[in-house]
Amino acid sequence: MKKILVVDDDTAVTNYLLVFLMQSGIFEPTVLNDSGKVIDLISGDAFDIILLDMDMPVVSGMDILNAMHEKDIQTPVVVLTGVSDVDLAVKAMKLGAFDYLIKPVDDDKLLEVLDNALEHSVLNKTIGELPSSLSRDDLTHSDAFALFQTQDPGMIRLFHQAENIASSDLSIFIWGESGTGKEALARAIHRASPRLEGPFVALEADSQNAERFSAFFFGQAPDYSGHRAEAKGLLEEADQGTIFLNSVDALTLPMQVRLKRVIQRGEYYRESSARVRKIDVRMIVSSTLDLTQPQYRDKFSQDLLYHLMINSIRIPPLRERIGDLPLLSEQFLREEMEKCDKEITGFSDEFMEFLRQYSFPDNVRELQTIIAGAVAKAETEVITAESLPRYIIEGKEPVRIVDSRFVARKLEDVIREHIQKTLRECGGDKDLAAEVLGVTRDQLEGY
Repeated sequence: MKKILVVDDDTAVTNYLLVFLMQSGIFEPTVLNDSGKVIDLISGDAFDIILLDMDMPVVSGMDILNAMHEKDIQTPVVVLTGVSDVDLAVKAMKLGAFDYLIKPVDDDKLLEVLDNALEHSVLNKTIGELPSSLSRDDLTHSDAFALFQTQDPGMIRLFHQAENIASSDLSIFIWGESGTGKEALARAIHRASPRLEGPFVALEADSQNAERFSAFFFGQAPDYSGHRAEAKGLLEEADQGTIFLNSVDALTLPMQVRLKRVIQRGEYYRESSARVRKIDVRMIVSSTLDLTQPQYRDKFSQDLLYHLMINSIRIPPLRERIGDLPLLSEQFLREEMEKCDKEITGFSDEFMEFLRQYSFPDNVRELQTIIAGAVAKAETEVITAESLPRYIIEGKEPVRIVDSRFVARKLEDVIREHIQKTLRECGGDKDLAAEVLGVTRDQLEGY
């Protein structure tokens, strides 16, 4: 039985919760109507979890959370509030609250959130107690992380953290620079989880066309005319498994609200439909951005952010684990030799020294590209520095696109795609498409 403290000045609420929690067979509840006595009561490890009302006289729920934060009391807290105040909820979660619920609380939802809070508390304690010296051999699911070539202690500790979180069913936020392996880590977590036999579905968030992405992700309801068929979204395809959503920061604010509903309630609705559907899916999202920074406050839902940050994993860039450079280079060399049918024994000392001095802004993915190019150019058994890109030898950074989601493309490809899309929208009518595009019909021949 888990010991739970229920704090609310409304005796009708505490009386109901006392009976309900006792009947659940999971909790041994203690109720408290005088919020002024809370801190003295919870100073030890007397309770496994606290259910805390926000709006109370004498000492408010926020005052209690502040006091717990100052005294470093780690008991997990689920907040109750009478109004849907997102700012208040975010402040509470910043101070360590696991989640918040709006009164009146659905009984099943209450038990689900309490169970998740306890599970998260156990995970945090387990991760916090990991020994400083860990090896890959200590992993229960070492095969799940086999794709990662590393001897770096920080990365190995990261694998242990990921494996512990994988054993739960909680959502995960992976962040790190472009090319660090966020999707690879998401796949490893899936393989190390109880959902291993279920599907793994990965997709990229689309900031350019929110409606199209919504239908692609959530599915599409049929229209009344019968011209549009009902369609499943990728979320449904991932049912009983894991869905990985990259570049979550690209979502519009309305889409972020809908995503939060999936994470919090396991509920969604298809595009153009008001029917609520249930889904059993593990959500893993990622970003190249540190969304906790102030510049993203108005662009990304703080409510969703603090739900995601409960289980967050940062993958370090390659320059922070440069000791892995020889290991990774040898791995990519073996892969490229198989493709090119070349016999190469290794790299010159000068070649490796140039790599060690480079910052790798595109991380492991960039190293793989550099090695592939070097193998292609190599004319001897040992790859020399002459096979490196000139910008590395000259100590210069290549031109980088600021927006990591932007993909540089040839102008002719962009024009072709735009013309073809316009033709589809015009039902294949080239006269109409030419008028829309401001060109002649002859110019559309060949598209």
